[in-house]
Amino acid sequence: MGAGTEPDGSSRSDEEWERFLRESVAGAADAPKEPSARARAVTERLRAEPGHGMEGWRSYTPARPRRRTGWYVVGLLASLVLLVVALAPGRVLDLLAGDDSPSSAAPGPGTPAEAAQRPTADEPFRGSPAASWAGGAAGITMPKAGAVGWMSAAEVERALASSRDFLVASGLDRGVLQGERPEKAIALINPHQKDVQTLLKTAFLTPSEKNDPLLLFSRFQPSRTHLVGDVVKTRGQLTYREGERGALQVTADVTFVYPVTRADAGGDEIVRTIVRRELVLSWDNPDKVITEPGTFSIVSYKYDMTNGGCGAPTGYFTPPFGTDRRADKAGTKIDPYDRSAPVGRGESSGDACARATRS
Repeated sequence: MGAGTEPDGSSRSDEEWERFLRESVAGAADAPKEPSARARAVTERLRAEPGHGMEGWRSYTPARPRRRTGWYVVGLLASLVLLVVALAPGRVLDLLAGDDSPSSAAPGPGTPAEAAQRPTADEPFRGSPAASWAGGAAGITMPKAGAVGWMSAAEVERALASSRDFLVASGLDRGVLQGERPEKAIALINPHQKDVQTLLKTAFLTPSEKNDPLLLFSRFQPSRTHLVGDVVKTRGQLTYREGERGALQVTADVTFVYPVTRADAGGDEIVRTIVRRELVLSWDNPDKVITEPGTFSIVSYKYDMTNGGCGAPTGYFTPPFGTDRRADKAGTKIDPYDRSAPVGRGESSGDACARATRS
């Protein structure tokens, strides 16, 4: 069969071969097999003509297909959105409503992961940073004692122990937490300190912003709130230095976490009231200050409180339950477990209400 002869015996013209070669070079899917002598002659002639910069048969490379990456990205983002909605529908609704505070959401079934972190009567600190904290006085770190001012090292050690006893009697004693008068704690306060004694005489009878027992003591109204379990989690420390007139000045910075529930048996909701207190105590030299042995004067007191209630002082913490937690959106948001920030960011005198970013 001749070089330009078709299988049926017909022959191709030069013009047909030229068209065939141009179509092949322009992007045919498969290049023809080794051309005949006639085809090679036509190819050489086309190369010689001006304006025909044709590549050789073996050097032809098909154009790369165009990728439609835009649709792939859109599809991926849509899949991620659907996954988030499926895993946490309640959280998405909260974000759409403009509320990103975990503590303000009303309790609900949530996702299995959220349910696994919800506190229970047996594990009231589950899902909280306080779960790993020590309980009671064990969470309050004591420094090594040394001689300061008018006190020897042994006297400083006793004063530090009594200072911690005050924290236990005012913030951990079971009876005080259930509304009893904190007699053991009061006995450690200098009875000659007039401003503090005025607070103690009026605060329990007629609580006010100025004279509120919560400024020094942690109390819950037993007819409304019950403590859950026997443990209060704590974290903090005592430090000391020499104060005025050679006194031993002790500073206590301690966070207390109280798990509570409704006094009525109508539900299993558990709320954690978190109180961080800073107290500065002065163990004065009796030769320079009127005092009684084994007592201290209070230099200053302040605290941050979250999940402890808002409104007019009642002399008790009033944790919000149920819909009250969602309805109450006022107040500054703080992380009650962040002990790097100074005390006094939120509620320090009953006139503000801080919201916890985590509880």
